[in-house]
Amino acid sequence: MTSGVDDAAPVYRSRPGAAAMLPAVPGQVAEIVPGIWCSPGLSNVYLLPTTAGRVIINAGMGFEGPVHRANLDSVDAAPVRYLIVTQGHYDHVGGLASGRDPDTEVVAQANWQRWRDDNERLARYRAARSAFAFSDTLAAGIARIQEKFGRRLPGQSTPTADILVEDTLTLKVGERTLELIATPGGETTDSMVVWLPDERICLCGNVFGALFGHIPNLVTMRGDRYRDALTVIDTIERVRALEPDVLLTGHFGPISGAERIQAELIRLRDAVRYVHDATVAGMNAGKDVRTLMREIALPAELEVGEGYGKVAWDVRAIWENYSGWFHHRSTAELYPVDPSGVSADLVDLAGAEAIVDRAQAHLDAGRPVAAIQLAELVTDTAPDHARARRVLKAAHERLLADSDNFWETAWLTKQIAGYA
Repeated sequence: MTSGVDDAAPVYRSRPGAAAMLPAVPGQVAEIVPGIWCSPGLSNVYLLPTTAGRVIINAGMGFEGPVHRANLDSVDAAPVRYLIVTQGHYDHVGGLASGRDPDTEVVAQANWQRWRDDNERLARYRAARSAFAFSDTLAAGIARIQEKFGRRLPGQSTPTADILVEDTLTLKVGERTLELIATPGGETTDSMVVWLPDERICLCGNVFGALFGHIPNLVTMRGDRYRDALTVIDTIERVRALEPDVLLTGHFGPISGAERIQAELIRLRDAVRYVHDATVAGMNAGKDVRTLMREIALPAELEVGEGYGKVAWDVRAIWENYSGWFHHRSTAELYPVDPSGVSADLVDLAGAEAIVDRAQAHLDAGRPVAAIQLAELVTDTAPDHARARRVLKAAHERLLADSDNFWETAWLTKQIAGYA
């Protein structure tokens, strides 16, 4: 045992993975702790009834909005006094129009505007780069909701906030006290948590990532601004200092027990710190980023899941967040040329069949990534080359068989379909 981490099995092992993050279902709402109801969906939407009206935490996607509203109305139909969003991702804010009443005040962290502007500026780009991971799930969810609510479902709400939280804000709503606390090291820079001091419950959204107990994504495959590892550590500590008895996360059920929560947050904090410090040490030792991606691994006592982020990806994110885009590997990095620009020359020199033979040999020897690198030289110049495509498909299938990471699995599945 190190750093005060409990010997109990990490909680991520007993929680669902990202494949279980599904759109909201009509009628699916439950009291998950006394006095707090949850309507699960692509992100959990929470209801806090009070004698002075309802407080709703997060809003789901736009098309989920009517479902969440109906689910929560079935529990308590009082006016919505506050609708609090814990971050600016679409699965938390898209259903605002459905969730709010005319007099509802929407509460967000003060970086909300900058985050919203980023999303709107790059909406088409990010949607296209996310489609490989979510399009099938979204389509199935929309079809199911349309069966009950009709084909004309709301689109994504344009987020607007009535109250902005710079650092902390206390709201007294009926008999309940809510403390809103900025946590800029979450999935977004406008992240915040809702702390119920009298109940010792923290509604933390995705402040620790989409899957609690997994290494955070410091930059996503779909494309995003880099997230600073040291700010992530500070945010973990800020929540840990509250000493909550219950965490209500953005996905799936509660995490209960003060000691267990402390152990989990210490483990997560120390895991992020270990990856950060090892990366920095490697940089100062003159090691390149890919060497560090191969070498850095967490010790057993800091075991966290890698179902959403990965240690190797975070190594690269930390390296590039400190060092930028120029890797000092080749002069060619300075110029607008792609490595595939010389693929035709390599194929001409070595011959397509010889390259595919070597790619197959790498695959047979258990080196699927090397097989992909070689086979892609051929498909760069001859996209329909049948043998190269078969090697590429088999190599991706080999990688898929060993993957339990949501983003990696989604990408590999997409690529395999393209080679079919």
